Amino acid sequence: MPVSVDSAVSADCTVSADRSVCAPLPVLGRDVRVPLVTGGEVDYAALDYAASAPALQRVWDDVAAYAPYYGSVHRGAGYLSQLSTDLFENSRRTIADFLGCRPDGDAGDQVVFTRSTTDSLNLLAAALPQDTEVFVFETEHHASLLPWERRADTVVTYLDAPRTPRQAVDILAAALAGREPAAGTEPGTGRPAGPALVCVTGASNVTGELWPVRELAAVAHAHGARIVLDAAQLAPHHPIDIRDLDVDWVAFSGHKLYAPFGAGVLAGRADWLQGAEPYLAGGGASRTVARRTDGGVDVDWHTTAARHEAGSPNVIGAYSIAAACQALTEAGFDELVAREQRLIARVRAGLATVPEVRVLSLFGDDAPRVGVLSFVVEGWNSSHFAAALSAEYGIGVRDGLFCAHPLVRTLLGSESDEPGECGAPEAVPGEKSLNAIRVSFGAGTPDEHIERFVRAVRELVADGARWNYRTEGGRCVPDPSA
Repeated sequence: MPVSVDSAVSADCTVSADRSVCAPLPVLGRDVRVPLVTGGEVDYAALDYAASAPALQRVWDDVAAYAPYYGSVHRGAGYLSQLSTDLFENSRRTIADFLGCRPDGDAGDQVVFTRSTTDSLNLLAAALPQDTEVFVFETEHHASLLPWERRADTVVTYLDAPRTPRQAVDILAAALAGREPAAGTEPGTGRPAGPALVCVTGASNVTGELWPVRELAAVAHAHGARIVLDAAQLAPHHPIDIRDLDVDWVAFSGHKLYAPFGAGVLAGRADWLQGAEPYLAGGGASRTVARRTDGGVDVDWHTTAARHEAGSPNVIGAYSIAAACQALTEAGFDELVAREQRLIARVRAGLATVPEVRVLSLFGDDAPRVGVLSFVVEGWNSSHFAAALSAEYGIGVRDGLFCAHPLVRTLLGSESDEPGECGAPEAVPGEKSLNAIRVSFGAGTPDEHIERFVRAVRELVADGARWNYRTEGGRCVPDPSA
């Protein structure tokens, strides 16, 4: 039956005039040609992995092999339904292995399928025990910054942006040490305060910098708090081991892990999830439903991951994540990380030759990072620069504030793009227009894409754009009348 995720992994190589240019894992779209405003076509250079990574060819092939056998999940008696149920639950186990989840049991972990990292963190926010205190750095992506205040009984403390990993640990330790004791308890009695949760990213979606997750987890646990890791940017670039990092939950998205179809994962300790009302009420989350004599209904909810997976699940989305996890594991994370570090060094070295470019960083130039870098260019509005990279070089990057507005504003400080220039974003009242450019890449990025990007930055800064651009719908786009 062609539904396993054990297909072979091979490098994606195209031969140029002088050397072989390879990416370790082939991705869809690697041979897509796009038009240039200056004439001709070029292979599209997808350098926006931090937003959505291209799907691995391996994942696409595995899903295509399964598609004819697609059926309903969990309650179907037919052969295809049973096969799909096995595939769905085996995908859960594959992901648990990928994350190093703790064994089943009272202290074990559950893998809950969601729609995305955002959905995973909103699920956890809804499952918090009453009167939980949440501690989150202002540097977080909006997905991990915003869900916590939606509960009236949750107190949220936003922590200032640290400037070193050590400072991040110290800021969190001071905040947790200052927690109020439980209600009605005299300070200094030693009685612990109520539940607390720390939310932190593993790798910044703006700077790519790695955060000291293990150290932050140790501080959280020393003060009786739990910790959830936003691994949306970490999982595609580095192995994650829940037990080694000693985090309580991990959240990530398939679409950043080379897996399409709109699925995500929340993996971690089961007790808070089991004790919470189901995230959605409906079939699949309930074991039994019975009418009461008073006219209402009694519901017995599942205590497994199904409790928060009401409705027909996204089987293909879950399977695609499992296929991506297995492909990354088989390719060897050590080799993938080493190659990515070489690409990062090449990008940084190239940008360092352009004095007008400033790379954004919280922890400094030497901080370890994944393949995500943001920068600004003196004399350019970032939207204009990104539009020129696309239209004149066939390079896709991201510009803006990257759903991490407080962090980007902190990094840019008083700097601003000229508000009247093409595509300049509208500023918050009382603030200047702020914007940056982000380049991001990974296991499917050929060397040539990196070389073209560095060359394009140099040429645009030295010679300017070769085309005219105008603002349309808030975006900077080529002017067809040019």
